Amino acid sequence: MPELLAVEDLSLGFRTDAGLARVLDGVNLAIQPGQIMGLVGESGCGKTTLARTVLGILPRHAALIERGRIRFERSDLLSADDTTLNDQVRGKAITFIPQDPFTSFNPVFPIGTQMMEIMRWKSPRRAQDGGHNTRARRAADRDAVLAMLDAVQLPQPRQVLAKYPHEVSGGQRQRLMIAMALLPEPRLVIADEPTTALDVTIQAQILKLLRRLATERGVAVLLTTHDLGTAYEICDAITVMYAGQEVEAAPTDAFFRHPAHPYTARLLASLPRADGKVLGIPGEVPNLLAPPAGCRFHPRCERAEPACSRSRPPVTLPGQGHAVRCYHPQA
Repeated sequence: MPELLAVEDLSLGFRTDAGLARVLDGVNLAIQPGQIMGLVGESGCGKTTLARTVLGILPRHAALIERGRIRFERSDLLSADDTTLNDQVRGKAITFIPQDPFTSFNPVFPIGTQMMEIMRWKSPRRAQDGGHNTRARRAADRDAVLAMLDAVQLPQPRQVLAKYPHEVSGGQRQRLMIAMALLPEPRLVIADEPTTALDVTIQAQILKLLRRLATERGVAVLLTTHDLGTAYEICDAITVMYAGQEVEAAPTDAFFRHPAHPYTARLLASLPRADGKVLGIPGEVPNLLAPPAGCRFHPRCERAEPACSRSRPPVTLPGQGHAVRCYHPQA
């Protein structure tokens, strides 16, 4: 089966007063149609930057793409013009669920007005009437909005549409974000740590809802998170990033049972244990203005050898669907 999304050897930096911060270094990522892929790693490892690069919403004056490709349904997004991205990809074929749903709403317009504005430009029915926002299409779009609010388990959807964003709870706002992401009938949803601002109980509900709706509708999801518990709950596969490099990708079960990269093993070992002890990772995350050559984890790795500092390790395959970049992966 061809990949829905393939990030190939993507390197990207941000221009700063101190120089170029090399935020992504030869990143590779693949998502199959209908797959839920978790992108995990410490804060600052490049998860959100990668997600925003796929959407093409990085600041152009600061971001510099040095090399690589992003293929979506076999088309290279990096070479596409803005008109094509806006009309066919961004907010339509690929949609986005942000970290903080409150700041993503306009506080001065009712929720219904904002959802119908999305449907005006991104409705699946837009092509059927030549792009004209006819009365019949508006009625069909409104019915679709109400049905989607019911699907995300929001009670009294008509009353919800009449409310302002501050009049609903944080969990309800995140359900609205999921609804808005699914309304254009996308093939891929990028969820950027969508439960960060919610309490644990609501987090579990939102994750189950997102998983169910994505599965029912055959939508692929790229979920960025630093919470391994979240990744375990919802993801089919997981890709691990460290300091702008992907170091391991595996099906979820293999990832938790048999981590192959030293960083992945350390990351899992750092989870809180029943005895209350937490094992940290020695050393510090490198400065991306002057990152180490080769594998960027080698200054903190107990198994590092001279080759690790000279060149980035090639991909090895310890199991089916399992890929790791390490000269000496764990068996």
